[in-house]
Amino acid sequence: MEHRIDARGMKCPRPIVELAKARRRAAPGDVLAIDADDLAFASDVVAWCEATGAELLDLIRGEDATHARIKLHSGGPSR
Repeated sequence: MEHRIDARGMKCPRPIVELAKARRRAAPGDVLAIDADDLAFASDVVAWCEATGAELLDLIRGEDATHARIKLHSGGPSR
């Protein structure tokens, strides 16, 4: 299942906080799709995936926002 998160207009650390909240509601194998326009988001989402054991499927920087798709796996630290 894919869960969509619109974090545009949110400043650091809110996009990652919203991502973490969505992760708690999702199941292993689910995909989180998030759009954020905070300048730190791209590096933050990479670090979050490394810390949580999630797989970063896509990271696309557009003119208005950065779009990321993350696949959740079982195990790993919970954040």
